[in-house]
Amino acid sequence: MKQSRSFALVLMVVAAMLVLASCGSPTTGTGDSTGAAGTAASVAAGGATASAAAGGTAASAAAGGEAAAGGGLPKVTKKDKYKVGFAQVESNGAWRIAQSESMKAEAAKRGYELIYTDATGSEAKQIADVDTMIAQKVDAIFLAPKSEKPLAQAVLKAKAAGIPVFLLDRNVDQSLAKPGQDYVAFMGSDFVEEGKRAAEWLIKATGGNAKIIQLEGTVGSSPAIDRKKGFDDAIKSQPGMQLLASDPSGDFDRDKGRQAMETLLQAHPDVTAVYAHNDEMAIGAIAALEQAGKVPGKDVIIVSIDGTRDALQAIIDGKLGATVECNPRFGPAAFDALERYAKGEQLPAKLINPDKFFDSSNAATEIANAY
Repeated sequence: MKQSRSFALVLMVVAAMLVLASCGSPTTGTGDSTGAAGTAASVAAGGATASAAAGGTAASAAAGGEAAAGGGLPKVTKKDKYKVGFAQVESNGAWRIAQSESMKAEAAKRGYELIYTDATGSEAKQIADVDTMIAQKVDAIFLAPKSEKPLAQAVLKAKAAGIPVFLLDRNVDQSLAKPGQDYVAFMGSDFVEEGKRAAEWLIKATGGNAKIIQLEGTVGSSPAIDRKKGFDDAIKSQPGMQLLASDPSGDFDRDKGRQAMETLLQAHPDVTAVYAHNDEMAIGAIAALEQAGKVPGKDVIIVSIDGTRDALQAIIDGKLGATVECNPRFGPAAFDALERYAKGEQLPAKLINPDKFFDSSNAATEIANAY
């Protein structure tokens, strides 16, 4: 009886050892050569693949070995010439035209193939434009998103295809897509700071007493959201700065800005100041004020953002008080960032453009350089 029990115990131990040996075997067919360290990590993780032990990167075959493992950013192979996409949101004013021209000119200068699209203000078309660039297997995509939430999905689709994305002048919702993880970086201005600078100038120009109409940019876009925040936060501490209305229908467009101002003037004929989120809407507001018999620059003080040639001329003419520059000439910095990234440099989440400020003290001397 004792011999039988001893023999059974030996059989159980041998069986257990065989099971453990089977669980500890490295997975076959993965293409990894992790050695003993990889096997040990796999056992410790209950048989899971331990890519970190092998250096933390596993190439994506779908992207030609350029997509990073573990949900990391896709990589770019360093080479002399690149095929890149630029998904522009629209071309409805001087700022957008200047941005597109800068990107096209710099691509040509460097001998890059640039796939350029214009979404004409349509979220659906811009998403489709990104899909087309993915199908054309570009090396990278520069995207000026129409709005924060829908275009975050386009960023994620490009990432899944192994194509890195650089955001130009507008951001996406960072709860949906994160810099350094889903896209490389945001390149543009500090929109909150722009709104703050506009407010500070207006407070000084009006002595801290004004009845203000705010013309907002495209609903859901990061410039509109942040320029409003910067301005609103800055005037909160000024009891004499009264915000009569904040209208979101201007859409960064001159004629829509004029129409919005015409409507607002009927409800608020006592307005003494206008803050427009861009120069196009400010110029539209000037037209509406003049049509209503008011004198822009005297009856109503106006401040805006962008720094276009038309805005600087309006300052010289005494109709616009000031404009905060938002530099549209992205080409050199955008392609420099791509080349730095291709070399393996880790870029910051935000690459902020330096912006000037224009008023009556410098508009005449700066207009020659304006767009």
